[in-house]
Amino acid sequence: NDTPYAEYQKALAMGALINLDDISMIAYLEQHASLPERICARYNPGPLLQEGNAIIGKPEEAKYGMTREQIFEAFRILQAKGVRHFGLHTMVVSNELAVQGLIHTAKMMFELAADVQKHTGITVEFIDFGGGIGLPYRPEESFVSYDELSQGIRQHFETIMKPHGLGQVQLAFECGRAITGPYGYLVTTAIHHKHIWKEYIGVDACMANLMRPGMYGAYHHISVMGKEHLPKDHIYDISGSLCENCDKFAVDRALPEIEDGDILVIHDTGAHGHSMGFNYNGKLRSAELLLQKDGKVRQIRRAETLEDLFATLDFSAL
Repeated sequence: NDTPYAEYQKALAMGALINLDDISMIAYLEQHASLPERICARYNPGPLLQEGNAIIGKPEEAKYGMTREQIFEAFRILQAKGVRHFGLHTMVVSNELAVQGLIHTAKMMFELAADVQKHTGITVEFIDFGGGIGLPYRPEESFVSYDELSQGIRQHFETIMKPHGLGQVQLAFECGRAITGPYGYLVTTAIHHKHIWKEYIGVDACMANLMRPGMYGAYHHISVMGKEHLPKDHIYDISGSLCENCDKFAVDRALPEIEDGDILVIHDTGAHGHSMGFNYNGKLRSAELLLQKDGKVRQIRRAETLEDLFATLDFSAL
């Protein structure tokens, strides 16, 4: 999406699959180099979907992908320019736990593949449904049933794809969140207790360590070590020290009474914790520790230092 050519160039050199976000990217790629023989295009169904969710938003308001008609036109242009292998991609939901929503995405893409064949004569060889499979961030939620998901997709595959001779298409999901998310924790210490209009617990981590709650109000479960079974009879905002009012890990969260020095564990941060970290306000990113099968813990990434923060500055030019 709005990809600089240097990144396309690296991807082409690696033999990676290029996924075009816009029809204008065809000319953009041609301007700098030749087109690959294998290419993919991202679909945005717009108001046809009537869905979406809070993270992605309404498809017609999202910056990603091409319209249905643009997909047809892009494939015609690409075929005329020598491209021989075509794929389709979409991602219209994010962190979706409703299996039917994920199945509906597959049905939508199967119908699009059939329409591509009808309008252009091109056989779609692979379809990527995106990375929408969610995590049960809240204790009362459950993991997606992969059996139900696969059965629902198979049903639409049998009724839509096979009759059009598309029974050999390769299918893919991008499961980064589902694979890594449950296996990461942000461990932080309560260092301040503030009582004004609300009750605040200040911790030594901040939004730079976990952006999701501050960016769009995402829920991450919080445990207070040693107090897991105590009554959750206090209401707190759990906040960091960035100069931003959204720098909070929880708002109006029911938790046991927290004292300075208590260890808080923020759950399910394996997908969007360190990978989304940043240095705003001069914050240094934390170390990462690996909990091994034998119960031992070892450091796999050291904490940043002030020297790291200034390492890219050329002081000789000042």
